[in-house]
Amino acid sequence: MTRTIWSNGTVLDGTGAAPSVADIAIEGDRIVEIGSNLDGDESIDCTGRLVTPGLIDCHVHFMADGDFSANTHLGTPFSMNFFQAAERMQRTLACGVTTVREAGGADLGVKEAQEHGLIAGPRMQLSITILSQTGGHGDGWEVCGAHMPGMMDEHPGRPHNIVDGPEEMRKKVRELIRAGADVIKVCTSGGVISTRDDPQHAHFMADELDVLVAEATAAGRFVMAHAQATDGIKNAIRAGIRSIEHGIYLDDEAIQMMLDAGTYLVPTLIAPLGVLEAADRGVELPAVILDKCRAVIDVHHESIRKAIDAGVNIAMGTDSGVTPHGQNLRELRAMAELGMSPTAVFESSTRVAAELMGVDRDLGTLEVGKLADAVMFSGTDLDVSDLHPRVERVFQAGERVA
Repeated sequence: MTRTIWSNGTVLDGTGAAPSVADIAIEGDRIVEIGSNLDGDESIDCTGRLVTPGLIDCHVHFMADGDFSANTHLGTPFSMNFFQAAERMQRTLACGVTTVREAGGADLGVKEAQEHGLIAGPRMQLSITILSQTGGHGDGWEVCGAHMPGMMDEHPGRPHNIVDGPEEMRKKVRELIRAGADVIKVCTSGGVISTRDDPQHAHFMADELDVLVAEATAAGRFVMAHAQATDGIKNAIRAGIRSIEHGIYLDDEAIQMMLDAGTYLVPTLIAPLGVLEAADRGVELPAVILDKCRAVIDVHHESIRKAIDAGVNIAMGTDSGVTPHGQNLRELRAMAELGMSPTAVFESSTRVAAELMGVDRDLGTLEVGKLADAVMFSGTDLDVSDLHPRVERVFQAGERVA
């Protein structure tokens, strides 16, 4: 087995330790030794470069790319979506994101194509679709009586996503697990890029959420909640949902509940900006969506700032798909602007994200025994304000992939 040395890099291993110059030895797909003056069959000189674990984005949608208008979906042949997803996955990998949680849209075939080496991209956990109540964030019904097309439309690999009542919820979770879901996603509030709901209103009742979490837990799955409304956030925490996505309208009680329960927060700070940027590019969006977007940006920032200050577990996630894929590293800058130190931002994007997803046995830090996923950045400083141009090499399981 070839022994490869990543030599003399400034290693930020994700464990909380300060960066230090070290060699990393790789055999096969695993890290086998970390130290100084290591010998190997091959060597990659990392002098003057920052070496971090592969980055993890806990919230992406590969079936969209910054243009989520109905006209775009209407004009896209069904099979084209999968070819487009493959290209978006490559873009994501090229910016240093080696693992993602796909938060709705991609089906099992997309994941298996990556696993079988047919396409390059991050390894992924699938949610397949977004469970929504009738009239909720995932319901495409419009007042004309039609259902607008979108990335949650039902097809053989993606079950219908509207559920009402505990028994429907029980069956739907089982259908999703049958279809290959690694994590279950539910909307416990309204949202922004939907026309018939309010991001300040909670959705689903306690009995529906309790059944959802019980079924997911029985199958060994975590649950993630699109949760923007204050009450929707609290309902998700009470039900035992593992992560709050977005968290726009947090209050002090919700933050304390998250601390007490160990709930993770995935901020997706660049998502509202992505909506407005899409409109600026000429994407046709209803006025109600743009109005909601403008209304949430400042309160979203303030909520996340308060959560950071309180010590809530923050895991990086972008909602890419709302923004174009490949811009993921903008989220790291946004997190730092709200008060996170650069080291904390990197840990949020590596170790903490891996812990949230339950993959920290293999990923999230550069330690002996773990998979050799890594990013090599030009320069050795931890400045996260403009990381994308600094990405030089990306490795997945010891192989250079970008």
